[in-house]
Amino acid sequence: MSKEKTNALIPAATIMLVRDSADGQEVFMVVRHHQIDFASGALVFPGGKLDAGDQDPAIRARCDCDAAVGDDELAIQVAAIREAFEECGVLLARPKGDDRFVDAARLEKLDAWRDRLHKGKASMVEFLEQEDLHLACDALIPFAHWITPSMMPRRFDTYFYLAAAPADHVPVHDGHENVDSIWIRPADALKDAEEKRRTVIFPTRMNIEKLGRSGNVADAIAAARASKVVTVEPKMGEKEGVKMLFIPEEADYCVTEERLDQIN
Repeated sequence: MSKEKTNALIPAATIMLVRDSADGQEVFMVVRHHQIDFASGALVFPGGKLDAGDQDPAIRARCDCDAAVGDDELAIQVAAIREAFEECGVLLARPKGDDRFVDAARLEKLDAWRDRLHKGKASMVEFLEQEDLHLACDALIPFAHWITPSMMPRRFDTYFYLAAAPADHVPVHDGHENVDSIWIRPADALKDAEEKRRTVIFPTRMNIEKLGRSGNVADAIAAARASKVVTVEPKMGEKEGVKMLFIPEEADYCVTEERLDQIN
């Protein structure tokens, strides 16, 4: 098999669900199952690979989004919302003709769809049409775009989105891909990573730090809307004889380089 085929980019999406608490802004994170082939055992944001059904042309009629959003971008947004629903039971969707998210009572009745979607027994279009729902793609704020370095055998082209969690939705990890979940302040997640209590991979850590610059959800959303998303594809090199990973300065993270032996 050629190198081009073994490390081809896999489109993916992840969603940073945030809420305000008495102690400040919190983000919802899950712990990956140790048998998962990417970031096993790590604390991550809900997310995953693009499914074929996310690209169904019929899905646009069931999405609340700007008409200027292209088909590829829309499919990634659909994937982000689907993954959040499958993995933690939060659904950024509205009943047709309503400007509010589905409420907790309706969400409970929709729960059986999570497993059906995860196992490929139903498509997103079927789900949305049967339940007469519209995906709230307009609630997703682009936050980051990371591409796995070219030397890695398995590469993801991942879009990060920020979204305020619906107040009455209670996220619960799925128990399949994810074995634990937590609402956590960005500062606490970073401290846990630094003190080796949790595994947090480099892209996740960088985006937690950026999120943590905002003290509440409104500020985080305003900052994300005002920021330009710069694609980050880390590059490997050497500095003073030490192997390093470099990321673009214009991406506005807390570091532009990191020792390769210190990256999870």
